[in-house]
Amino acid sequence: MELYKQQHIKIYNSLSGEKDDFTPINPGYIGMYVCGPTVYSNVHLGNVRTFMSFDVIFRYLKHLGYKVRYVRNITDAGHLENDADVGEDRIAKKARLEEIEPMEVVQRYTVDFHNILNTFNFLPPSIEPTATGHIIEQIELIKTIIDNGFAYEVNGSVYFDVHKYNKTNNYGILSKRKLEDLIHNTRELDGQSDKKNPQDFALWKKAEPTHIMRWPSPWSDGFPGWHLECTAMSTKYLGEHFDIHGGGMDLKFPHHECEIAQNQAAKGNTPVNYWMHANMLIMNGKKMAKSTGNFILPTEIFSGNNPHITKAYTPSVARFFMLQAHYRSILDFTNDGLLASEKGYNRLMEAVSQLDDLKTADTSSLKIEAWQQKCYDAMNDDFNTPILIANLFEGVKYINQIKEGTETISEKDLDTFKKSINAFIFDILGLKNDKSISSSGTDKLTGAVELLIKLRQEARANKDFALSDKIRNELAEAGIQLNDGKEGTTFSTQ
Repeated sequence: MELYKQQHIKIYNSLSGEKDDFTPINPGYIGMYVCGPTVYSNVHLGNVRTFMSFDVIFRYLKHLGYKVRYVRNITDAGHLENDADVGEDRIAKKARLEEIEPMEVVQRYTVDFHNILNTFNFLPPSIEPTATGHIIEQIELIKTIIDNGFAYEVNGSVYFDVHKYNKTNNYGILSKRKLEDLIHNTRELDGQSDKKNPQDFALWKKAEPTHIMRWPSPWSDGFPGWHLECTAMSTKYLGEHFDIHGGGMDLKFPHHECEIAQNQAAKGNTPVNYWMHANMLIMNGKKMAKSTGNFILPTEIFSGNNPHITKAYTPSVARFFMLQAHYRSILDFTNDGLLASEKGYNRLMEAVSQLDDLKTADTSSLKIEAWQQKCYDAMNDDFNTPILIANLFEGVKYINQIKEGTETISEKDLDTFKKSINAFIFDILGLKNDKSISSSGTDKLTGAVELLIKLRQEARANKDFALSDKIRNELAEAGIQLNDGKEGTTFSTQ
């Protein structure tokens, strides 16, 4: 179903610096490229947050009926420790320290990456290319950039000539930086004498004798520059001009800036219409860092084995927590935030489980189609998941009102409501119904609360309203809401 014809999406475009109307290059089709991980260590939570943002975007575009080709790469070579083209290859260094083959490092952490994303219920991308699988394409791209006069070879390495490029183009168009300022703020680094200018970046690096990962090229046995791989792979699978390119905010400069320059130098056009950047994740108000101990791995969230959290949380609770912040906002990861999200998530799942028990009427007092459009409007406004979640809790309120008999819903509207709320919760937000309370725990909780409801009813029958109110209020403080309706009292967890 082509719902996209009925919806009008606006995307915050880092290139323009404002929300732009979204118009695909080819109607009904979308090409989206997202920079994937460098697989030399366990995937960290900041990575998960970025990829989750684009997972939701992918899900929503598919829900609207677009045919989406989503490409997310694996960097398995060429990413040096320093963006100034110095230091060891991150994967080769890990291999040297552990005395294993670099491809063993790649395999181990690629598997870890996939396992973590599967646990968080990510959809796989359409294509997941690797840098090492596209060496030929990268070499051919370098040849074209050299032929067009925007790169030069020195001692077996090839560098992009930023200064020459900037004479006819704008190096800084994405990050809004000026080359003059970059020159002023750059200091010469040891080992940079091959470059004409410190701002130039490597397209191909000649491998030192000890460098394990190397491939033959017209210039030397060596390896491609980190920025080059994404240009080669994105244009191979999405064409020279495609719709969306995403990644973390930290990649805007220099990585994405260099991608634009490479594509412009090779093909003569700007590669992407909409550049999207997800913001960073902090923890307890500070930057996450292993060195300071202010750090948590995704697996530690599920096990509870980390000093920064008081208990284990399910993957869906953690996912729900992250989606309560807009993807362009900084997200502060805290135990209090997770606890609050767990209550909200359980309340949402409790309400959804009651949908099939709702009774219909001849007419609706609730405006279901207006509520449904509010949910779409939230996602259409730069994929605003916090506003969508607020609208979903308005839907929870509707469920309770229908149960209590204070509002009515027709059979047709109930069908629309069920389909919509399930689509937004499970298909678009990607949540699963894995409530953090175990089934046996739920049974015990239900029994205990039902006993208190019975005691409260007896208190009310005896006109002991003080006790009746005390039971209701203390249950509410514990996160259990009593709902008095025509057919008796029910409860839900908040």
